[in-house]
Amino acid sequence: MNPPQISSSRATSSAKANDSVTNVYVPASQTTALLQSGAQFRRERIEAADMISTDDAASVAGTTRVTINAWIKAGRCIGVSNLRRGFRLPRWQFEPSIWPALTHISANLNTNDGWRLLAFLETPREALDGRTPRAALEQGAALERILKLATAEAH
Repeated sequence: MNPPQISSSRATSSAKANDSVTNVYVPASQTTALLQSGAQFRRERIEAADMISTDDAASVAGTTRVTINAWIKAGRCIGVSNLRRGFRLPRWQFEPSIWPALTHISANLNTNDGWRLLAFLETPREALDGRTPRAALEQGAALERILKLATAEAH
């Protein structure tokens, strides 16, 4: 005995909707590849020539490693977790064109996460004619413009 067949347009569109839902997920292999490429990027960024230790940052900023760690937690400076232990910091953040802006950028992004701050400052923006916020600040762009972009990104 064959089960009854439902042939209404509603049943057909419902079946199509269910097929769409199952196709929205990427395969696990694609997710794994994406995560691995992200991990590789982070390793390479941590090892880049412009990244310094908290001890080196303390020397550049004229303070102590303890203070640098407190600043990282407060979003006062950018520190990304090192693979071994501690943090690595981009040296350029201590430049006069960047340093006074960091607390404001952190507040407008609503984060003190080092990776998020670094990504914001190093990602080219159409609103800045393809420049990164970091480059724009170094080239004299108004801090207010950068803060508006940070606020928009936070929402």
